[in-house]
Amino acid sequence: MPMAAQSEQRWILFALGVIALYVSPLFILGENAHIRVHDNLDSNIAWYKVLAESGQITGPLDANIPQIANGQLSRNALGSELTGIVWLHALFPTMTAYALSQTIIRVVAFLGMYLLLKTHFLPERRWMAVRIGVALAFALTLFWPSGMLSTLGMPLALWAFLNIRKGERSWKNVAVLTLLPFYSSFVLGFFFFLSAMGALWLLDVLRGKGWNIRFFLSIAYMTLLYLLVEYRLVYSFLWEDEPTSRDEYFHARLTFWHCVRLTWKNFLLGHHHVMTEHTLFILPAWFIALFLIFANQRWKEERVFLFLFGLNFALSAWYAFWFYKGWLPLTERFHFLDTFNFARFHFLRPLIIYVQFALALKIIWQSSEKGKTWAKRLLAAQIILVFLLNEELVFRYEPTVKQFYAEKQFQEIKQYIGLPVSEYRVVSIGLHPAIAQYNGFYTLDTYNNFYPLSYKYEFRQIIERELAKSKTIRTYFDEWGGRCYVFTAELGKRYMFTKHAKQRLKNLQLNTEQLKNMGGRYIFSAVPIDNAAENGLALERVFTSDESAWTIYLYKVQ
Repeated sequence: MPMAAQSEQRWILFALGVIALYVSPLFILGENAHIRVHDNLDSNIAWYKVLAESGQITGPLDANIPQIANGQLSRNALGSELTGIVWLHALFPTMTAYALSQTIIRVVAFLGMYLLLKTHFLPERRWMAVRIGVALAFALTLFWPSGMLSTLGMPLALWAFLNIRKGERSWKNVAVLTLLPFYSSFVLGFFFFLSAMGALWLLDVLRGKGWNIRFFLSIAYMTLLYLLVEYRLVYSFLWEDEPTSRDEYFHARLTFWHCVRLTWKNFLLGHHHVMTEHTLFILPAWFIALFLIFANQRWKEERVFLFLFGLNFALSAWYAFWFYKGWLPLTERFHFLDTFNFARFHFLRPLIIYVQFALALKIIWQSSEKGKTWAKRLLAAQIILVFLLNEELVFRYEPTVKQFYAEKQFQEIKQYIGLPVSEYRVVSIGLHPAIAQYNGFYTLDTYNNFYPLSYKYEFRQIIERELAKSKTIRTYFDEWGGRCYVFTAELGKRYMFTKHAKQRLKNLQLNTEQLKNMGGRYIFSAVPIDNAAENGLALERVFTSDESAWTIYLYKVQ
């Protein structure tokens, strides 16, 4: 084996070692690890556990999940049993499943970006450091965990598609297109990616490059596979006619200038679901490269970089202007424009940003000896940045997994109530209902964006007087409603009051008769309710625990 190839293999192994070090806190600390709460601990992780314990992982299309939303949450709202992450959480304890998932995703992200750069963008031997370094940085980004490979699997998919587009016949390409749908989401990433591949195929046709049937069939094959994997979602979308909470999602409300500001914010800072961490070092690299291109009149040679730069900005503008109120006439006429989030085309940006970064480093590197030095510095700085933006460090001030779910504390509550959990319903105030769900309680409240609209109206009666006091929570609930929570005007859109919080509810106004009619018997409140008696509530007991982030005030509906 040539020395250069051996050297590259050693650096690849070193990069994989860095990834292992990056995920090691999850394996070492387990439940004492700090991980993301938003759209993670407060939802998906609890859903996987509830689904695993419901006996409905492979349930029929018309099955419901008894434990959530008074049994009105459809089984189809919790993902397909053909998705790998569901089985990880069914077969392993929560943090083991989470750690394994993080490892799988980051290794695949690294290998995908490395192969894409080596095969199609930076094949020359001298760019070894750039392609390995950029692939490592990409694999360490602070992405949305439950997205699986929905964004971080795109480089590997693009590698396979570009191989097929060039006429390569290999089982590896087919294997990639076959396996990715089982560990990613169609609506959270690959719908938009495959749309882009379809646009690329059509552009080739229009440019006279032929019909390239194999490329077209590969796109169709992966699309069909996604539809089969996510058959529950397809069924719900096409054949269920009962209105859902998605039917009252109104996104088009921003002014033109607000959208302009949001465009620049997204372009410069990114989005929390697809955190690229590109602002400090990647962005300057782009602009240095852009200056060098125009200074040296190399726009023809670097047209790929310029195209990606323009596409990158266009996707930020698309994301921002999807929320422009000028869409209203169209959304009123074509309802699917409200129920499906087309803004997510910006989920293509992580792929584009890091390929663009690699090309920028190449441009800077080859400009001069000083440029080579600066390219290395920018690459090293980006790797160090994303490595330090580890969940354990970023979320160190949030509760640990153990503190968040507080299993020992909620077991005490369960024992104190002394009834089978299926015989009563609970709601939470000041903390996420996912915590009660994770601990086996049957809840009226939920965080899910796909439940019956009739249930939303039914639940709204419990909090209607609180919603009337605050336009903020009223708009949040009525025009989205994904968080079907017991909102209060005094607490607003906050739902994580730890045991160190000083807040109290002084003027709570709930419709406890409606709560009772729906089966609600207990309230888990993270803050004391001063006027509990006025609401027909009686404080049963206060539960505290050194292992918990919460003080739970247990109120019983009289």
